Amino acid sequence: MADEIRQRVIEIIAEQALVDVSDVSMDQSPADLGIDSMGLVESIFALEESFDIQIPFNANDPQAGDFDISTVASIIGAVEGLVAAQRS
Repeated sequence: MADEIRQRVIEIIAEQALVDVSDVSMDQSPADLGIDSMGLVESIFALEESFDIQIPFNANDPQAGDFDISTVASIIGAVEGLVAAQRS
């Protein structure tokens, strides 16, 4: 399941950044990929819809939430945690 989550998160991020999936690396930030604040919000909505989860995110202050958006890897980890919590 973790591989499926990882792949889908990368696909969503790549789609929002208008880049190929192969161009997304785990240590990149959304900004590194050219995703602005509006694109980040759209990515959050896409993640919520794709995984049927609620992401605690404050678009006005991304650092204020419990959802780490600093890198692709941290986004994947946060989504995995929310999916696991939902299933338990």
